[in-house]
Amino acid sequence: MAHVRPLANGLRTDHPVPGLPFVDDSHIPLDEGPEAIEAVGRHDGSGMWGRFDHNAENGGWHAFTTDPLQHSLGWSVRYHPDHGRTVLLMSNRDTSFLHSQWSGDQLLFRAGGYWWDGATWYRPGQVWDPVAQEHERRRSRAAVTVSVADMLDGRADPARAYVGKVTTYDSEAPGPENWLDHLALWVEHRQEQNSALPLERCVVDVASPELTGGQLLGAPEMAELGGITASTLRSYISRGNSEVPDPQAAVNGRDQWAKAVADDWVEARQRSHEGITATMSAGDRDNLSPGAAEVRDRFAADFQSTLWGRPDVRKRWILRQRNEASVREVSDALAWNVAVSMDRVLPTDMLGPVVRGAVLNNFSESVELREASAKRRKEKQTKASWWHLTLTIPVAKMLDWYIRHYPSSAHWHIGEIMREARDRWDVPPTATLRTLRQALALDGELTDEQRATYFALLAPREDID
Repeated sequence: MAHVRPLANGLRTDHPVPGLPFVDDSHIPLDEGPEAIEAVGRHDGSGMWGRFDHNAENGGWHAFTTDPLQHSLGWSVRYHPDHGRTVLLMSNRDTSFLHSQWSGDQLLFRAGGYWWDGATWYRPGQVWDPVAQEHERRRSRAAVTVSVADMLDGRADPARAYVGKVTTYDSEAPGPENWLDHLALWVEHRQEQNSALPLERCVVDVASPELTGGQLLGAPEMAELGGITASTLRSYISRGNSEVPDPQAAVNGRDQWAKAVADDWVEARQRSHEGITATMSAGDRDNLSPGAAEVRDRFAADFQSTLWGRPDVRKRWILRQRNEASVREVSDALAWNVAVSMDRVLPTDMLGPVVRGAVLNNFSESVELREASAKRRKEKQTKASWWHLTLTIPVAKMLDWYIRHYPSSAHWHIGEIMREARDRWDVPPTATLRTLRQALALDGELTDEQRATYFALLAPREDID
């Protein structure tokens, strides 16, 4: 995921960004709370926007607003009760994206996506964790937090600095060469703020062995690690491909990535849909998965036998025998071969137990929800209303597909479902069948007649008499 880049620091921030100029933010009500910041941008028909949200876990908040004087720019603000406030001036189109990132633990972003949660620095999130449903948090090795007190050594002169104006701010202009002078001027302004954090707690940057010159890679080395050409990598970047991490530095105008970030990028590519497909390829001309290659080889042999091994079919390749009727007969023969070979593509001895397990798992969730609801209401447990059992749409569609393709095997496993539901939850078999029929009526492809006929063959004997 690409990270938005701030254009400048707000003057009243506790955490200035190195290299970026300071801009006057006195026309934004930063000290009046998040509601006031949101209200700046809430003007119908003005092309402005604003929003705030609370961070329930730590008691802080984050807000953004379009700048009222320069609508192409916006202010993003993050406040933490222990770590203070961050104020960033940025492109107005990027404020909502940063707002969504600030809804979590991320307090600061530095060095192309390295982020700080108030205690630890992490590398840019790239490798997806399917359990946590977020990118893995990978700590930056031996990272040290750099504060304002660490950077100022008495040689900076605030008289050589200035405070920018939002109305004249040029995002394309280079940052100030004497940034420490600007930082010293910022310190002077902070003396007017009664609630300002001590300078040793005002975070400016991160220092880590991962970010030293010897650990930085250019585009050619980055591309080589990823198994692509440098031109392909540059093409990804020019198209805004979100899978390419932001560079950690620019040296002589050239992007540079930390090797640790590049390694994470390579791992993320390997775990992506395309990466897994390539890894599991059978390695032949068609780039098929091993299972798909086995199906192709199996039917290729069958078709070869049908088309060439049988004299009555082979003679149809003679020119005078080649006509639509002949082609239709051959096509029907090949199609029949596939239809009667379904079990060789998706074996029923494996599919049946999987479908049965999925249906019973849906039933179990329905029972647990009912019991939890009754417990919350402190109701006495009564016999369940089994018509409240449900199937999720994917499970219902899979059961419908199973019945349509393997009706006899499905018949046996539905019987097992009825038996297990009765033994585990005292669900009457008729209630189980009713649930399955209703789910298939909503999400399946069986016709009404097919469904009625099929489920009649499953009904307990007392329901037939």
